[in-house]
Amino acid sequence: MSCKHRNVHKRGVRAGKQRTRCVDCGTWESVYTSPDGMKILLFDIETTPMEVFVWGLFGNKYIQHGNVIKDWNVLSWSAKWLFDSEVMSDIQTPREATNRDDRRVLGGIWDLIDQANVVIAHNGDKFDLKKLNTRFHMNGYLPPSPYQSIDTLKVAKRNFAFSSNRLDYLGQIMTNKGKISTNFKLWTDCLEGDKQALHDMLEYNEEDVRLLEEVYVELRPWIKSHPNVGVYMDDERCPTCGSEDVRPNGGYYTTTANRYESYRCDDCGSLSRKLDSELSTQDRRKLMRPLPR
Repeated sequence: MSCKHRNVHKRGVRAGKQRTRCVDCGTWESVYTSPDGMKILLFDIETTPMEVFVWGLFGNKYIQHGNVIKDWNVLSWSAKWLFDSEVMSDIQTPREATNRDDRRVLGGIWDLIDQANVVIAHNGDKFDLKKLNTRFHMNGYLPPSPYQSIDTLKVAKRNFAFSSNRLDYLGQIMTNKGKISTNFKLWTDCLEGDKQALHDMLEYNEEDVRLLEEVYVELRPWIKSHPNVGVYMDDERCPTCGSEDVRPNGGYYTTTANRYESYRCDDCGSLSRKLDSELSTQDRRKLMRPLPR
C-alpha cells in the first residue's frame, strides 16, 4: 500500500526494511499484519473532572471525600484492534453527560476488553484500567475475561530517558504527529451537554488511539516481557509479532546456569531465544555458580 502524498517522513531502517510515513495522511509505507489468533486491543478513555468544595486555591493536596459534590465518571472511550483500520468508540449523550451517567457507554468497552487477549494503553495500568474497573464495579458489571496488559508509558520509562514520556511527545518524536490540541473548556462544555463539544471530544479520543498504535509499534522491539504471540500459533514464530521471518542473531542469551541461541525478527525487530538449551545437562553440572545476592 503506497501513499499518494509526497510529504513523506523517513523513519530509517527497521530490521533491514525501510519504513516511511506520510506527514499529510499518516499512512505507513510498510504494511503490518496482525498476529493470527491473539486479539490485541488498543484503547483510551476520557473521564470527567470532579466537583469539590475547597476553602481556597492553595493547600488542597488532600480533600476529604465528604467535600465531593459530583464524582468523576467515564465520558468516552475509543479502541481498535491492532492493525485494523476501524476505530470503535462511544461517548455519552448530552442528557447522560449532564447527569454524569456512564452506565450505557461502559458496555461497549467492557465487551471489547472481555474479548481481548492483550490490552494496550498509555498509563493504562495506573489510570485507564483502574478507572474502568471502578466504574464497571459501581455500575454492576462483572470483571471482564482475563487479559494481559501492555502499558506503553511503563515501556518508555523502563527503557529510555526521553525528555517527556507523555503520548503527545512520544508521538511527535517517533511519528512527527502529536495529539489534537485542546483545553479544559472542552471538558466543561461536555458536562453541559454541548453536542459540538461531545463530537470534538470523541474525535480527540479516537485520534489518541491511532497515535497510541503507532507509538506501540515503535516501542514494541524493546518490550522484553511482551505477551507471547506464539502461544496462539502452531509453528515457530516471533513471540512478539507472530512473524515467520526470524533468523539466528549470531549471539546467545545467557543466564547464570544456561545458554540459549538468540534470534532476531526481521519484521518487528524484536529479539527472542530458543527454548532448548545450548548446554547439555552434563555441561551445566560442571558450571560454578556466583554467590547469591
